[in-house]
Amino acid sequence: MRGLRGVTVTALMGGILMLTGCHGSPGTDAASGAPSPTSPSATSSASSPDAPATAAAPSGAASSAAPRPSSTSTPARATASTGAARMPASVPGCRNLSVGDDVKAAVASAYRRAFPRLVHIRPEPHRFFYGQCGAVRYAATRFQATPGVTDEELVNMQDEGSTTKYFRGTSGGGWTYLTSDGLPAGPHGCGDIPEIPAALAKAWGNCSAGR
Repeated sequence: MRGLRGVTVTALMGGILMLTGCHGSPGTDAASGAPSPTSPSATSSASSPDAPATAAAPSGAASSAAPRPSSTSTPARATASTGAARMPASVPGCRNLSVGDDVKAAVASAYRRAFPRLVHIRPEPHRFFYGQCGAVRYAATRFQATPGVTDEELVNMQDEGSTTKYFRGTSGGGWTYLTSDGLPAGPHGCGDIPEIPAALAKAWGNCSAGR
């Protein structure tokens, strides 16, 4: 009986040792197969400095690419006004003058030279304006037909005769034709004619009445 007990005890001890060895081996294998606890922290610590730099790069690129306001981006406004663009308007000493028949005849001759097909013409009564700015004289008038006018002249005067004509005269050069009103005429009369000084057009009342 003692021999049997010895064998039994020995067998039990061997079984315990075998079980102990079996339980210890998985733990060792699990420990060896488990990821190192330092790997995530090392990875995160290695990647964390790059992450802010990558995120900051678009911000820096956007700020450098953003257009800066420029003082020349707005088109410069023209400094010269419509009145300043008129060269005759800068002539000082504009004044209205009384007109005689000799001036009217000289102006009519200047118009005939500019339009040779119109011969039998004369200035309309109460539609003649005469003035001077500096050493230059100006005149404005409409024309009407005189006795002996031809049918061709009347046809040509249907449009030409209905508009005011403008002239320029100097002491040495006589009178020359400048321009005519448009069709229709401007709302400010001779005040809309660049060739007539603005101060003189004002003195003429924008050619609303004449002599």
